[in-house]
Formats: sequence, structure tokens, C-alpha cells
Amino acid sequence: MDQKSLSEYLKSKEKEVLNMNKAELLKELKKTEAQKSLLKKELHALEKEIHDHQQATKRIQSELQKYKRLPYIVCTISEILKVKDVVGAKNITNTYQVDAAGNENNDELIVVKAMSRLTYMLPNSGLIKPGILKVGDLVAMSRDGLKLVELLPSEYDPRVKVMELINQPNQQFCDIGGLDDQIQEMIEAVVYPITHKEYFEAFRVDPPKGVLMYGPPGTGKTLLARALASNGKCTFLKLSGTALLQRYVGEGAKMVREAFRLAKEKAPTVLFIDEIDAIGSKRHNSDHGSDHEVHRTMLELLTQMDGFKVNENIRVIAATNRPDVLDPALTRSGRFDRKVELPLPNEKARIQIMQIYAQKMNVSRNVNFEELARCTDDFNGAQCKAVVTEAGMIALRENKVQITHEHFLAAILEVQAKKKINIFLYA
Repeated sequence: MDQKSLSEYLKSKEKEVLNMNKAELLKELKKTEAQKSLLKKELHALEKEIHDHQQATKRIQSELQKYKRLPYIVCTISEILKVKDVVGAKNITNTYQVDAAGNENNDELIVVKAMSRLTYMLPNSGLIKPGILKVGDLVAMSRDGLKLVELLPSEYDPRVKVMELINQPNQQFCDIGGLDDQIQEMIEAVVYPITHKEYFEAFRVDPPKGVLMYGPPGTGKTLLARALASNGKCTFLKLSGTALLQRYVGEGAKMVREAFRLAKEKAPTVLFIDEIDAIGSKRHNSDHGSDHEVHRTMLELLTQMDGFKVNENIRVIAATNRPDVLDPALTRSGRFDRKVELPLPNEKARIQIMQIYAQKMNVSRNVNFEELARCTDDFNGAQCKAVVTEAGMIALRENKVQITHEHFLAAILEVQAKKKINIFLYA
């Protein structure tokens, strides 16, 4: 009852009382006293109920603290059952309840395997929300009461965790120069199956699972893979082929499995394997154990690529400088069946690359990028970027406020000297 309604009620009650005689007033007074006594009893009952609930809450919190006392037993869920489907389960668990509406709650029976090779069938104690557990999850179980206490995060090989994992890179296609055709091919093979999946389903076309980028060093393979992940709003996971070569038998294959499992959890994911020729070289007869381990790692990679579906939002991109040494099993259809070559940049591409990196710097208007491109014949994209960076360093060394054309020419000489080959300047 709001304040206005209460005021109107009191006014009407006041008029009614003024019109009563003595007998009616006594009768109304007794009625009010009876209502007051009844309300006091109800208040006392509610206060007692609140006190009982508070005591029960303290007791439950004390029990929870006992169950949550470390150390825990780490277990893996092997099976999840419903109480109604297990014969006699209602007699062995006290967590099976039916609420007032007749709905079953907390009716899960969890079969877990501990690290000590013991298997337990436990009810869900309620500390973990029912319905979120699935087979294969890691859970913490109390040592004293054997209660499921907490859902643990997935376990990954620590070497996979330290590999480059970026939720969404910040590189864009406008940061890449001279690769327009290659960018379009990669977008069709990597980005469109994730962002426009319905088109592929409508035409019943299976996009490629893997894309192989090959070309000389410094042509932008890693940069292009990052830009693809950014454009598709994907997680970027980078592996190195040399990092998959481990000393002990089976370690490299385990890292491949963990990487694909992490990619599935972080989907949509672009999984980039750099220098894949380190593990994907052609198989041959050899007595060296190291060669056998390389072959095992490659076979695990093939198995993982065959094991996931094209609609799982995982795209595998591999990069190599030596496509001629790769095993045919890697490059066949159904694996890395899309191959994209990234050649050395031509004159037009070198102009674009230097302009992209120079636009962020204080460059003089008299810089002729066409002449600089003619002076950088046989330079790759990384060396073109190095020219721009070196020009800025030379300008800083001379305390200049702008980078001039002469600074770029001197930078070309610096970068060219590191290549240890002759240079020819063309006006």
C-alpha cells in the first residue's frame, strides 16, 4: 500500500470511528488487540525461522570450508550419468531432490578417475553448477568428504602456452604492400569460410583445411597470417617447426595434439606453423632415431588435420622457404591443398612497402620512392622495411627534423653492405 492509499484509508477509518458508539468502540478495540497478538506471534515465528536459517548457513559454510581445504585430488571426468537412469542410485545419494514444481535438481552422478588410478562415482555436491560439466574436464575433489569442489581449467603442455597466442592481432591488409593477388587468395581460403560460412553451406563447398605459403625469406608470410587472423576476428596461434623437434620420443607429437586442442577451445583460430619443412621433409629410410621422431611428429600433424572438420572454425596455415623438400602427404588434397607463392617484391611492390612504413615517419616531400625502388633491386620486403628504419636512424644521428632522399640512399648502402653484394644506383 502506497502513502496516498494509506492516507485515504486512515481518513475513512477516522470518520468510521467518530460515528461509533461506546459498545462498537470496545468491540473494535478487542478486534485490534487480537490482530496485534496474532501479528506478534507471526513475527516471533519469522524471527525464529530467520535465526534457524542463519545457524544452518553458518553450519553449511563451516562444512564448505572443510571441503575446500587444500590439498585437492585432481580427477578427470570419464562419464556423466543421471540418477534416474542408474538402478538403486536414489538410495545411495542424498543429493537427489525434487522441488515444489516437480523438477529434478542436482541429479547428476559423476564418474571420475583420480591420478592414483582409482575410479569414483559421486553425486554432484552442488558446488559446481549442474549441467556445465562434460567428459574430459578436470575437477578438484576434496580428500576428506570426496566432494567435487571446483572445475579446473584445461591442462596444456607448458611449452604450448609459451608459444605466441594472440586473441586478435592488430595487423591489417593495408600494412602489406605488393601482395594484392596473394591476399585475395588467402581471404577466400581462410577468412570467408569463417565469416561467410553460410555461403559455403549453401553451395555445399568444403573450404580447404590448410594453406601452404612458400617463398624466399622476408616476403611477409607471418605478417599476412596475422592480418588474416585480424580480418577474420580469430585467435592467432603461432607454432615453430623447429620448436616441435624435441629430444625425447613422443614429445613433439604431444605438442602438436595440445596445440590443436587449444586451437579448438579458442575457435575461431588461425593456427600458423612457421618453417614447416623442419618436420615435414620427405620420409626416407634412416637408422637415426632423430629422423624417426621427426616423422612421428609429421604423422601426428597429418592425423590432427584429418581429425577435425572443415566447419570447426580452425584454419591451418603453414609457411616454408623450401617447398621442394616437403613430403607429398602434406601437400595432397584434404590437407595443405591450397598453395600460395609469395615472391620477391617487384619495383611497384617495393614502392608500396617503403611508402607504408614511411607514412608513419616525418619524411620530406622531396623523397622519390620510384628511384629508391629502382635502387633496391633483389630486396625482399623485410629489407625494404629495414631501409626505411635505417634512414630514420641516420636522420636521428645527424639531428635532423626530417628524413630526406639522401638519408634513404645512405640507408640503402647500409642495408646493401649487409647483403655483401654490389649495388647499382639508377637516376
